[in-house]
Amino acid sequence: MIALVDCNNFYASCERVFRPKLQNKPIAVLSNNDGCIIARSNEAKALGLKMGEPIFKKRQLVYRHNIHLFSSNFALYGDISKRVFDVVTSQIPSYEMYSIDEAFLDFKGIKNPYDLACELREKVKKYVGIPISIGISQTKTLSKVASYIAKKSSDGVCVLDDKVHIVNTLKKLGVDKIWGVGMRYAIKLRKYGIHTAYDLTECDDNWIRKMLNVSGLRMVQELRGIPHFDLKYKRERKKSICTSRSFSLEIEDYKQMSEYISMFSSRCSEKLRMEGGCARSVSIFMYTNMFKPKQRQYSGSISMDFDTATSDSISITKLALQCTKKIYKYGYAYKKAGVTLSGIIPKNEVQLSMFESKDIARNNNLMRTLDTINGNIGRDILKLGSSGIHNKWKIGKEKLSPSYTTSWSDILTVKL
Repeated sequence: MIALVDCNNFYASCERVFRPKLQNKPIAVLSNNDGCIIARSNEAKALGLKMGEPIFKKRQLVYRHNIHLFSSNFALYGDISKRVFDVVTSQIPSYEMYSIDEAFLDFKGIKNPYDLACELREKVKKYVGIPISIGISQTKTLSKVASYIAKKSSDGVCVLDDKVHIVNTLKKLGVDKIWGVGMRYAIKLRKYGIHTAYDLTECDDNWIRKMLNVSGLRMVQELRGIPHFDLKYKRERKKSICTSRSFSLEIEDYKQMSEYISMFSSRCSEKLRMEGGCARSVSIFMYTNMFKPKQRQYSGSISMDFDTATSDSISITKLALQCTKKIYKYGYAYKKAGVTLSGIIPKNEVQLSMFESKDIARNNNLMRTLDTINGNIGRDILKLGSSGIHNKWKIGKEKLSPSYTTSWSDILTVKL
């Protein structure tokens, strides 16, 4: 048996942990630059807020119903996620971390899965303050279905272990609710009269492979109770790392764009070193605001390879700025830009060039020192000069909550 632990409305729930007065109040969390809705409490969903909607379109609704808005605080969410799954995995050590708020657990051999799931829910709520739902079944895909049902149940737990129960559940589950079936595929399937998950399980395998490819066929077979997706106990190495931002104010200055690209390159380099990897190539992109059709439109991207795979911020930023020079066009107002590192390999597998002139050991020591100082004292205490000396690049977060668990200055004080 496989269990899926899913934190309910995770980002919104995190904002409530240290603000009990927000219980049962509508909450929405916004994306970078406070642009779009990326998380909602149940109360906000009931009022009609939808995922991905620009918040400026919902201002009247927000004011009318006093919806509490928060800027995304990923430092807080990441730390609370760790606390949640530390509690969960203290009892179930075999697990696969699927996302910041979801994990698959190995429930093989557990005699009373329902009782254990209820116990885990109570512990997480008591120790961390986050409500979770747990779906349990024979395969990953069925445990996803069970988790969907668990979210709507009063006890927050659903066990699908009986064939009749599974069939009845699949008959009530819309095809768009299946794990891996997006809205585009759902519309396509409905044209063929396939409206529920059960309808899909009754289709011919060859037809499913043609419509949904091999991965889709495996997903359908999992709905039939045939396992195809094993738990990945060891986290897979990232194939690429990207840092990108939408700008609160459009960029029309080359120097300012270069500072952004430099900062994004440094961020990517930090993440790369945390992974213990080196990148073979760097890509950058930039584009104008497609929602302003009256403005001149432009979208540019480019990739360049390193002579030797690297995680050195200086080398990565230098090549990224060369890319910027090649694709930047004057006279345009840029809305978004980003940097991607790809071709990532473990640093101990890097093949050095015979003509390498850089002092690799010296550069590695420099990066190690940079990471240590910034990690201990604060991000960007030390940074590359090409990033600029002012924080013009900083994204807009007017409604940012304190980092209660990760910053000494934000720790709550209790008055007795």
